[in-house]
Amino acid sequence: MKITLHGAAGGEVTGSAYQIQTERANVLVDFGMFQGMAHAEARNHVPPGLDVRKIDAVLVTHAHLDHTGRLPLLARAGYAGPVFATPATIDITGLILHDSAKVQAQDIVRLNRKRERAGESPVTPLYDNADVDRLLALCQPTPYDGPVPVAPGVNAHFVEAGHLLGSASIHLEIEENGSTKRVVFSGDLGPKGIPILRDAECVREPANAVFLESTYGDHDHRPFQETVDEFREILQAAVAAKGKILVPTFAVGRAQLLLVLLAVMFRRKELPKFPLFLDSPMAAEASRIYIHHPELFDDELNGLRAERPIRSDLDTLTVTATAGESKTINDVPGPCLVLAGSGMCNAGRILHHLRQNLWRPGTHVMIVGYQSDGTLGRLLVEGAREVSIFGEKVAVRAQVHTLGGFSAHAGQKDLLDWFGCLAGGRPQVFLTHGEKRGREALARKIEERYGLKSNLPALEQTLEV
Repeated sequence: MKITLHGAAGGEVTGSAYQIQTERANVLVDFGMFQGMAHAEARNHVPPGLDVRKIDAVLVTHAHLDHTGRLPLLARAGYAGPVFATPATIDITGLILHDSAKVQAQDIVRLNRKRERAGESPVTPLYDNADVDRLLALCQPTPYDGPVPVAPGVNAHFVEAGHLLGSASIHLEIEENGSTKRVVFSGDLGPKGIPILRDAECVREPANAVFLESTYGDHDHRPFQETVDEFREILQAAVAAKGKILVPTFAVGRAQLLLVLLAVMFRRKELPKFPLFLDSPMAAEASRIYIHHPELFDDELNGLRAERPIRSDLDTLTVTATAGESKTINDVPGPCLVLAGSGMCNAGRILHHLRQNLWRPGTHVMIVGYQSDGTLGRLLVEGAREVSIFGEKVAVRAQVHTLGGFSAHAGQKDLLDWFGCLAGGRPQVFLTHGEKRGREALARKIEERYGLKSNLPALEQTLEV
């Protein structure tokens, strides 16, 4: 069989897309959007080598945009086959893709104004809501475990990945030339012991090939409890000083985690209650989706819910739906905490809050997730003293805190432990979804621990298994 990497390869973290071709089947695992790096927009298309008319099935590991963001392009190009994903992934994918279409529509208006003034012809967005709806109509809810027949000679097992509600690693059993081959795609793996979600499960069946993410292949995160302790200490200090706390947050996953942590701190009286703002309609809708899937919660969260509703501890929380409501937060004195998208500070309402408050010494900014190269969030993490927001120079006088222990990605140890379940079968190893330093460091560790050499495939490379 041949597997072509149409994204998240060659040192790129975003754009995940794997095309698996056998004598009888043509399957696509994920089709994500490139984000953050230079020329990302130029790569967000259907590659010339990917004939949409010949795809038998699409499988989705989870709903994040870097794994789903190009899916509507398939529907626009005429793909009408099945899209297999867990029920929660389908729900969240709809939310994320409709938001992506809305952002594109808004951006294209501004871009075309500039192009018109420059005497250039207008451009169109990658896709619109109609394309998203066509894509969602193709989705087939897929249970964990399986097996589920997805294409001629191909059965899929979806296994809990612990990264996002509904996230899965995908284990393919492929019949070819009278034998069965097994290929595992880790998807994005979550760290162990993080509240809300169950931990990632091992894939126990021996595999011929494993495609393993390496986002944090070069280091481990700070222990989660230490990060929670630091989070609490920062909040205590900021509340005492009546400061504003800005948290650029991913609307799906990170926002819900932080709200649960705040609820627990209020319940245990570790913090005095103070105003909270969830300034993200998308995060509010994502929270509703989470509530609709309690079957995916871990024991810790179910125990808290059994005591009393989480929402009862968040009675100081205001959900701001409109842009007008968002602007009123500017007039709210500290202490207060604002959760707003986007998580990498490259779009969304957080940009307005940062422009209003980054230059104020009493402001605290908490970076609680991965920041891609080229994003405003990455600049803040790297200590920039001045940034540009909406074309305006803004001094960075706020305190910027990086809390890597909240990452939804597994660190090096958890990646190695997860792979350990498969290592005994001596599979071919392909490290993807990671920058150069992450892939190379993880490759060294895999060789040291398991005696296996890893392949570091390039973008658009075709591999033979």
